[in-house]
Amino acid sequence: MADVNRGNRPLSPHLTVYRPQLTSVTSILTRITGNALILASLLTVWWFLAAATSAEYFAIADTVITSWFGDLVMFGSLWALWYHTLAGVRHLIWDNAKMLEIETAERLGWGVIGGSVVLTLITAFII
Repeated sequence: MADVNRGNRPLSPHLTVYRPQLTSVTSILTRITGNALILASLLTVWWFLAAATSAEYFAIADTVITSWFGDLVMFGSLWALWYHTLAGVRHLIWDNAKMLEIETAERLGWGVIGGSVVLTLITAFII
């Protein structure tokens, strides 16, 4: 029998239908930080290539990387590295079918967020 209400329903779930959950937000953020780390590594490789090319070219790259914007990008990359690492550990735990209960999964999510901030601050300001 044909579904007469088919035209009235959305074809797929939309962001306005579901409330974002911590686990979904942290999963999306893991993908974003992974891509951001690719860009940060390209910037670092550019700096190394400039150092191997010439003093003038290195001066340009070094000026960009040591500027306030470069410092901001590198600090953000440091946070992304810690976040992505801790999220990877969380996924390794889940791959072993451990800590999958909703409350525990949320605690792990908050642990990844808080841990990445703490480890970033320790790495940037203490070490």
